[in-house]
Amino acid sequence: MDGKGEDLFFLSNGHISPVFYSVLARRGYFPIEELNTFRLINSRLQGHPTTHEGLPGVRVASGSLGQGMSVAIGAALAKKLNGDDHLVFSLHGDGELQEGQNWEAIMYAAGNKVDNLIATVDRNGQQIDGATEDVLPLGDVSEKFRAFGWDVMEIEDGNNLEQVIAGLKEAKSRTGKGKPVCIVMTTMMGNGVDFMMHTHAWHGKAPNDEQLATALAQNPETLGDY
Repeated sequence: MDGKGEDLFFLSNGHISPVFYSVLARRGYFPIEELNTFRLINSRLQGHPTTHEGLPGVRVASGSLGQGMSVAIGAALAKKLNGDDHLVFSLHGDGELQEGQNWEAIMYAAGNKVDNLIATVDRNGQQIDGATEDVLPLGDVSEKFRAFGWDVMEIEDGNNLEQVIAGLKEAKSRTGKGKPVCIVMTTMMGNGVDFMMHTHAWHGKAPNDEQLATALAQNPETLGDY
């Protein structure tokens, strides 16, 4: 599980664990049926991914927000030391960028030319206590990363998978050129479900049966998974 000879991914904004677990299950890391145990007592699938249960695909616990950038940079440096030309990918919430540890790590990565790292920021403008700009304004995230010495690119619609895939391919082409790469991806929390959009209220709350039925009816293409 040292990750040598393969690309690595670190989920820093671990509260989106249901998405992470769903992807891991569908890639064969564990049975899809285990998704039904999410957040149950003694389940391996808790609200934030953890490592003590040995869940395949999870390399770092992410209950403490703001630490994923440091972990990803450490892994990227280890690859350089090992002569491993594979990449490290990480995903971050915009709210967790309010943690100061991020900016020390961001500065370190540029200063040490950690150019085998692609960090993506999910810029949805919401966090558990409200809008990010109401809790602690982040300003222009792209310009902040540029000022810290990163190569920055933007995805205008992060809910459009074609744009996301194209953006990741572009980001990969920019690695190995002396700068870490950051993708600032504009998204909508709860996209496609009318009562979940434009609000932080569903940051950590599950829908009831009626709300679930409404959400699925608005997105019939997902019904095959249920």
